[in-house]
Amino acid sequence: MKKIEAIIQPVKLESVKEALSEVDVTRMTVSDVQGFGRQKGHTEIFRGQEYEITFLRKVKLEIIVNDEYVEPAVEAIIKGARSEGGGKIGDGKIFVLPVDDCIRIRTGERGVEAI
Repeated sequence: MKKIEAIIQPVKLESVKEALSEVDVTRMTVSDVQGFGRQKGHTEIFRGQEYEITFLRKVKLEIIVNDEYVEPAVEAIIKGARSEGGGKIGDGKIFVLPVDDCIRIRTGERGVEAI
């Protein structure tokens, strides 16, 4: 089992969700997060004052999958999250982490059956 964490642009959430459902990955947790990387924020003017926005709004997906779904899920996230024209800075990151165990609280099932 693996945990896939993806940080993506909020506007790409629906296209990523559709791409994941095409490869039978239908369970995920979505969180609104803020951060910055190479984009390093930007400046905005509000009521005549200039403000530097250093933390940009992003969406974090957390998905636990069986090993055979890792590559299809990663490819689906890339397909759905990449900007047109080969991608742009700020499209996001994907992290793949090992998962030792999973327990379904309702039934007590463990491991791959609990996913």
